[in-house]
Amino acid sequence: MVNGGYEWLKVGDFMFMGEYHHAIDDKGRIIIPAKLRYDLGEQFIVAKGLDGCLFIYSKEEWNNITLKYKQLPNTKDARNYLRFFLSGATVCEFDKQGRLNISQPLIKYANLKKDCIIIGVNDRLEIWAKENWDKFLLENEDSISDIADSLFAPNI
Repeated sequence: MVNGGYEWLKVGDFMFMGEYHHAIDDKGRIIIPAKLRYDLGEQFIVAKGLDGCLFIYSKEEWNNITLKYKQLPNTKDARNYLRFFLSGATVCEFDKQGRLNISQPLIKYANLKKDCIIIGVNDRLEIWAKENWDKFLLENEDSISDIADSLFAPNI
């Protein structure tokens, strides 16, 4: 399998994408779709994300991020962000059923209860509580066109 089943993508062009609906069980386990597991690799990092979700990075992407973080100035904002982001980060592996076991502090942070949404966002996956994802979509649906214009209009 090449690029998680996206054979038409060239090497280096890969990105996570898509939306997947899964449930987290009472033990904090959630199934990650096979095509996403393949691209994450055997070990990967789960961390507190922004906007109340969890971020999941491949080890390769995690290394890219931490290299950038090492270049941050030793300011209060940088220290506080790194404390927030790195304090919950953990190296994970899938079990034999393709499940990710999420730690209780991360479950609490993302308010994961039962229904979850896993989305691909370029270099990472995000896990959202379904109600938080629905709220995010509702709050942002009217502004997405304006955001796209401000980000991409000069390049189109």
